[in-house]
Amino acid sequence: MRARGIERAFQILEFLRNHEKAVRPIEIAKALQAPTSSIYELIKIMLDMGVLENFHKDGRVFLGRQLHFLGTSYLKNFSLASEAETYLEHLSTMTRETAQLCMLDGHKYTVAMMKEGDRPFRISANIGEKVAIPWTASGRLLLNHLSNEDILAFIDPDDFILPDGKRLPETQFLQECNQAKEDGFFSFNSISDTFTRCFAAPVFDENQVPVATLCLIAPKEDALQNFDDYKSELVSCAYKLTQKLNGSN
Repeated sequence: MRARGIERAFQILEFLRNHEKAVRPIEIAKALQAPTSSIYELIKIMLDMGVLENFHKDGRVFLGRQLHFLGTSYLKNFSLASEAETYLEHLSTMTRETAQLCMLDGHKYTVAMMKEGDRPFRISANIGEKVAIPWTASGRLLLNHLSNEDILAFIDPDDFILPDGKRLPETQFLQECNQAKEDGFFSFNSISDTFTRCFAAPVFDENQVPVATLCLIAPKEDALQNFDDYKSELVSCAYKLTQKLNGSN
């Protein structure tokens, strides 16, 4: 019973994270297809612990500030995040563009960390927001330890439908994945933002499995004008971060 309760608590947290706004407990129970009484009981416990907070008089709840403190503590001891911060700072300073650390979150892509560039034209992203893998430059690199068949099995078929409603051919995506693996780099004009171009380079663990990417997001004109410099700086930082994570100098 205790294990099921813990699992249900995490389901509540994940639901609220994906919903991105305060929700009434009855709506959570319906969404999770769970007994209303057990959801109310868990939510009361999580409210008492500060893991959830009330955000409306009608009892709506959302993620609580205690999660922020837990996340901060996690980042202090998470080697990838602590090491990546240095390289994000370096990339944004050297290029004046927005630098990001991107990862997989389940079967989706997400921005884990970001450092905005020092330019009037700001590019922002919602850290932690889940995005379809085929929509991203990083998505061509984060699965390059898998076979073509395993890549297609990993990605939800609906995720090949792009924001404009068109469908990205699976064969094209696989070709781009294979080319990105060979090049150790991928760049394309953003699918979700018509004004920007994305650059991505992989960061590997000791088994040569990509655990993250370092990325640059730049206005198209600047990206094309400085393409070689941006690519060189990004690939170099990703390589150095890989070396750091695996204990090499």
